[in-house]
Amino acid sequence: MNIQHVIKSAKQLSAKDKAFVAHCLILSLETQSDKNVDQAWGELAQQRYGDLVSGNTTALSWQEIKDSLNN
Repeated sequence: MNIQHVIKSAKQLSAKDKAFVAHCLILSLETQSDKNVDQAWGELAQQRYGDLVSGNTTALSWQEIKDSLNN
């Protein structure tokens, strides 16, 4: 398939579909994976959830995060 044709066709996709295609392309570049990555992400997620539940940290809304970046 011609790369120019692929790019031209991709421009006609919705933003959501473009993001999905980009995600798939990036994933296709990854040739090696660390078998411990999923476990590490899971442990981090559990730790952060525990911090939220215990009150050790508070959550911010997406709007609050964007606002803090503009200040």
